Amino acid sequence: MISQKITVNNPSGLHLRPAGVLCNEAMKYKSSITFNFDGGNANAKSVLSVLGACVKCGDEIELICEGADETEAMKALTSAISSGLGE
Repeated sequence: MISQKITVNNPSGLHLRPAGVLCNEAMKYKSSITFNFDGGNANAKSVLSVLGACVKCGDEIELICEGADETEAMKALTSAISSGLGE
């Protein structure tokens, strides 16, 4: 298991479109991919779970990857989040 804290920097946070981009990226990997935010835990492979976390611009999340391809998944997801998830 590996984890990394990252700040969500796209202007509207993780609303529907960027949440979908995040989920599509997460689903490419076999590893379990979740994130902790504000005392809760969200499944990064579930759009509803990501939306339910209510992550806004400037919020810091702790991304957690666990599985065979965890290193590749972490690298891809942190890159996607850093680049604004398509926004």
